[in-house]
Amino acid sequence: QVQLVESGGGLVQSGASLTLTCTASGDSFSDYAMGWFRQAPGTERELIAVIDWSRGSKYVADSVKDRFTISKNNALATGYLQMNSLKPEDTAVYYCAADNRYGISLLRSPNRFTYWGQGTQVTVSS
Repeated sequence: QVQLVESGGGLVQSGASLTLTCTASGDSFSDYAMGWFRQAPGTERELIAVIDWSRGSKYVADSVKDRFTISKNNALATGYLQMNSLKPEDTAVYYCAADNRYGISLLRSPNRFTYWGQGTQVTVSS
């Protein structure tokens, strides 16, 4: 069992930066991958980025890869999503998720992730 707690969302102006954090607790996290998703009202949950916790290999969606960065701190069991140059269309609830059954190349869909954080709202005003 893994518990995920997110923080760092908020209301910012267009062009600003935010860093979301996701801290894992429970089982040893070394065999897991952590993903970040977002969901705007009326849309499907969208994968933003995934990181393999032991190898550090990453995937970032093309839609955000020039602005968003995924990283981790093993000692703190914490993952980060650094978001730069935020746009109003980035407004959504952002979720972190974790799973240890698949490599990150297979972790593209929400239904592949077992554990989820509570979500944090990011609102970008124009």
